[in-house]
Amino acid sequence: MKTDPMEKVKASAVTDADMSRANSTAVIEDDHHDHAPSGWQRWVYSTSHKDIGTLYLWFSFIMFLTGGAMAMVIRAELFQPGLQLVEPNFFNQMTTVHGLIMVFGAVMPAFTGLANWMVPLMIGAPDMALPRMNNLSFWILPFAFLILIASLFMPGGGPNFGWTFYAPLSTTYAPDSTALFVFSVHIMGISSIMGAINVIVTIFNMRAPGMTLMKMPLFVWTWLITAFLLIAVMPVLAGAVTMVLTDKYFGTSFFDAAGGGDPVMFQHIFWFFGHPEVYIMILPSFGIISLLSQRLVAKSCLATTPWFTQRVVSRCCRSSCGHTTCLRQACRCLLSCSLCTAPC
Repeated sequence: MKTDPMEKVKASAVTDADMSRANSTAVIEDDHHDHAPSGWQRWVYSTSHKDIGTLYLWFSFIMFLTGGAMAMVIRAELFQPGLQLVEPNFFNQMTTVHGLIMVFGAVMPAFTGLANWMVPLMIGAPDMALPRMNNLSFWILPFAFLILIASLFMPGGGPNFGWTFYAPLSTTYAPDSTALFVFSVHIMGISSIMGAINVIVTIFNMRAPGMTLMKMPLFVWTWLITAFLLIAVMPVLAGAVTMVLTDKYFGTSFFDAAGGGDPVMFQHIFWFFGHPEVYIMILPSFGIISLLSQRLVAKSCLATTPWFTQRVVSRCCRSSCGHTTCLRQACRCLLSCSLCTAPC
């Protein structure tokens, strides 16, 4: 069977065109690779979930060392009765800043770094859904803690009212560094909310084909629930510290009994955040334990029952926020619910 010479020419032309496009694509990819940021620019401008996860983990480690140094000062002061190494006001400042650093600077960024590393890999996503937001949510976090640590060097000292910042200690009797403290807490909250939104969008929109919600690993489920809890409670904390700021600097009386306010109301508002925060820190730990357990027993875990358990825990944590506060005007039903769901 004879072949038309023109068809051979056309086939050869098509093949050459395909090869040319492939070569140009390879050149573009190589050129893009050659011009990728390197050195410090790689870490500052990176949108890779692995790079950002690594940054979170290193930041958590640095904050752990910083908070640990403050803990050493606290324990040295309490080493022996009558021994006074630092002034009482400085001791209170160490207690306050140490608590904030360990909760918001060490524990939460460590779990966020693990989430950045593991969640996209576990659900088959190429990256986080909002990579630029992911980058921004990390880089505002060091800025927040620089402000918090800088408040220690202000005239009058840093915040000295404890990491729970109860009123009136954080309003009437607080130093001028309270404004920096409130600004720092706001930035921490913004970072947490941005990270939580990113996790939720990634899990709902970036799963691989066939990866249904019930097929997701438990670590992903724990972080999905944690992200919703963060979005629910962080604005409450922001509102509480904003009212503290306005009481101190703008003449309001939210927590000033002399002006008709209620100091105990701050406890109600704060522990609406504080008790879910306990579960925000422990749910990712449950996810890690589930992964390690599956690895050790070499057997996959059915997701339905543990998923239901995690949902029950998340529901209970929102109703347990009243068991430490004085529920003076609460109905018996609410009081009973808060006591029953309180941690043992």
